Amino acid sequence: MAQIFDIFSKQKKTEIKIEKPKQKIFVDYREKNSMVASELISLGLGVEFLELKVGDYLVNNIAIERKTVSDFISSMINKRLHSQMESLQQYENKLLLIEGIEEQELYSDNSEGVSSNAVRGFLLSILLKHKIPIIFTKNAEDTAKFIDVLARKKETESSLNASRKSFNKKEQIQFILEGFPGIGPKTAKKLLEKFKTMNNIFNAPLEEITKVIGKKADIFKIIEEEY
Repeated sequence: MAQIFDIFSKQKKTEIKIEKPKQKIFVDYREKNSMVASELISLGLGVEFLELKVGDYLVNNIAIERKTVSDFISSMINKRLHSQMESLQQYENKLLLIEGIEEQELYSDNSEGVSSNAVRGFLLSILLKHKIPIIFTKNAEDTAKFIDVLARKKETESSLNASRKSFNKKEQIQFILEGFPGIGPKTAKKLLEKFKTMNNIFNAPLEEITKVIGKKADIFKIIEEEY
């Protein structure tokens, strides 16, 4: 007997589930070795590695510069952090994220020779001069959770068009001088105001440089040292 189908009977509807695309986090390729990226993936976020000219993470058009405590201290010493904070100004929304405060003391006097008050002063400079908020996280997992919260806020298109801040000639000259240990912005300006060019500084007798900046002049002995 042929089977009769009731065309009026209710048919079960097949539900098609459409997966919502993962929120994408742009991550600088130099962050591949950190645990933060893997933590972000485990939280269900999409991670795309590429070369970011500014910051380490970009989410919802918020640029994030991530520093471990030790990296923060070393970036203070070699003046790299100052230029990074300047570059972040290209984004309306930016953050400095200092990671690992449970694992390493930030404010204690350390082997690098940086006093606790110097660290506090630099943090205040970032907040007041550069107007960049600072977040302290316990570890990589905590860092990823902060980024996750940012990612789940209303999504905006992230711009990848930022570039490293370009310095004018005067700033370039001063930046090079500040690369010498112990030569900060004020000392560099003193030297340039006195000797006008780097060539004049490097060729000047040590005694003349000492008259301008005192014992800090000893660092320029390295110019005559062989590699």
